Amino acid sequence: MSDTEDRRFPTDDPAVVTCGLPYANGGIHVGHLRSFVGGDVFSRALEKVGQETAFVCGSDMHGTPIAVQAEREGRDPEELALRWHEEFTEQFPEFDVDFDNYGHTHDGTNTELTREFVRRWIDGDHVIEREIQVAWDPEVDQPLPDRFVEGTCPYCGETARGDECDEGCQRHLEPGEIVDPVSTITGNPAEYRSRTHEFLKLSDFQAYLQGFIDRLEGTDNARNQPREWIEGELEDLCITRDMDWGIDYPDGEDGEQDLVLYVWVDAPIEYVASTKQYSERVGTEEFDWREVWGGDGRDPERSDIVHVIGKDIIQHHTVFWPAMLRAAEYDEPRAVMACGWVTIDGKGLSTSRNRAVWAEEYLEEGFDADFLRYYLATAGGFQGDVDFAWDRFRERVNDELVGVVGNFIYRSLLFANRNFGGTPGADLSPEVEERIEDAIGEFRDGVDDYSVRDVGEAAVRLARFGNEYIQRNEPWKLDDEEAAPVIRDCVQVAKAVTVLAQPVIPSTAEEVWSTLGEPGSVDEVRLAAALEAPPAEFGEPTEPFEKVDPEHTEELAERLEERVAAASEADGAGADDEAEADADADGEAGEAEAAGDGDGADAGELEPLADDRISFEEFQDLDIRVGRIETVDPIEGADDLVKLTVDVGVETRQVVAGIKQLHDLNELPGKKVVLLANLEKAELFGVESNGMVLAAGEEADLLTTHGDAVPGEKIR
Repeated sequence: MSDTEDRRFPTDDPAVVTCGLPYANGGIHVGHLRSFVGGDVFSRALEKVGQETAFVCGSDMHGTPIAVQAEREGRDPEELALRWHEEFTEQFPEFDVDFDNYGHTHDGTNTELTREFVRRWIDGDHVIEREIQVAWDPEVDQPLPDRFVEGTCPYCGETARGDECDEGCQRHLEPGEIVDPVSTITGNPAEYRSRTHEFLKLSDFQAYLQGFIDRLEGTDNARNQPREWIEGELEDLCITRDMDWGIDYPDGEDGEQDLVLYVWVDAPIEYVASTKQYSERVGTEEFDWREVWGGDGRDPERSDIVHVIGKDIIQHHTVFWPAMLRAAEYDEPRAVMACGWVTIDGKGLSTSRNRAVWAEEYLEEGFDADFLRYYLATAGGFQGDVDFAWDRFRERVNDELVGVVGNFIYRSLLFANRNFGGTPGADLSPEVEERIEDAIGEFRDGVDDYSVRDVGEAAVRLARFGNEYIQRNEPWKLDDEEAAPVIRDCVQVAKAVTVLAQPVIPSTAEEVWSTLGEPGSVDEVRLAAALEAPPAEFGEPTEPFEKVDPEHTEELAERLEERVAAASEADGAGADDEAEADADADGEAGEAEAAGDGDGADAGELEPLADDRISFEEFQDLDIRVGRIETVDPIEGADDLVKLTVDVGVETRQVVAGIKQLHDLNELPGKKVVLLANLEKAELFGVESNGMVLAAGEEADLLTTHGDAVPGEKIR
């Protein structure tokens, strides 16, 4: 594989884009859709730049979440999981999430491949047997794997379930680590008993993983968050569980062991299985899964595999998964794109509390799927959180999709049709040709930067230029001969906007493409089509979008507010057992105030300016200084926090900042920052913080000085 810094898409090799598998134990909400829409947009964008791409996924059928839910409902786990799997296969197309193959982890292909992987690990001497402490319910006399046990996280003290501290530090937990275990079956205290289990020796791959994380592309959080685990003492991964539901451990098929594989073994292998199923369906001459995944002895560092996931499973995809692939001699991922949460009023969506905007609910309200796709793709930087509100959704759709994109396309094509019957016979102006070429470049850069937002905004910015261009030239005031070159330019821009917007709003783009009288599908054309001459004749257009009715979204906002209030009452009665995110959890984000994202926030997403004013005297009370970072140390047990020592001229301060996942920590020493020095001291994860380093946006863009101000100088 060549140096990844020099590789741009398209490459000569086929690519695979995957999304994290949805658990087949509940419905899909907008929080889930953010990563699925993001994966679909990126996959379509890769194809636009000419990259051969397969977009694959599948339902996660195994593991204790499904087993727990099935037990509650008195159903067979397979029956429950298949019901949700079938719903997913129907619902994803309704949002134009167009997987080339969508399988599930319980099918024959994944079962066979999973066993092959594990046998390769065993043959390579990467599996070790070990006796461990397993939670046990003495009342029903059975083991309690993963989510059958709850208790306290040994690292941060928050509530934890089985294999994950999902209420606190988000760490993966091995069996036996939970403190004060309680059985979710009976509610009684659990005890620990010795059991023999199988472990993948992650320690065998520590040196490899340290090189891998330096090669990895994608979002900053996916590259930076795992370094703490990879550079520290890497613990081996328990790959078996005491339960019936799952894929049998290969050596246990003779009945000597009653173990199944841990869900995080067979779940990511579904990426390979789903690609294989796609190859078998279309034929290896069209798409050969081995050319992507290897497994045949070739160089495992050459691939174009891109994983699009939620930020809660970064460790699984950047530590466990590449080690699993390496141990089986399969190819490593090229990139991991980890998206932030979708929240409501700053709180994570919750399946069990019904604190969510459901996919089915959205469609039942009659909204265009392209509206939500656009909102989720462009509302913020991909790795930043997005707080969903119906009014912000309406504003972005009406102001940008309707007011900018739809308005320009409709007015341009309508004028062209009524005055010229289609595209006027004039040459494309150099100004417009250059602007379209710039938009194509912005789109390509978005792909290479793994920025779903930049991909989506390239078309909007071009449409905004088109509106300015038509207003400036006022063709309605010109005769046909004078107006023809202007309208020729506008139709070309409208076509280019359609091509560039297709990955984000595929249904609308297809309708406009048909209106233009273009042959085939806009899905099949590449970026070069943006500069190809439009048809000389086309029919009268219709408006691409209808505005979202404010009264409709106000009604939905009231309903959502009632639902959130009910969820808050439920939270007061007990811990949210299904929370999928919590913005500013444990104060970890408190040192990097969110105000957008690193790419620049849209006005529609920025908080309004404060109405309350402070006096000049009050401002003078703030002691804001130039500082220089001297050292950076991760804080144990905290995913986002680091301890900084900052030279502020007259002394050195210790400051805690929530920037671990957003910056390359090795590059921070020596960097000048802006420090609020007279903030009250605080303690985060047991570490004193004496000041606040100021940063902008959800990407924690650290504020610095333009000139040569020295540490300690006061900012006025």
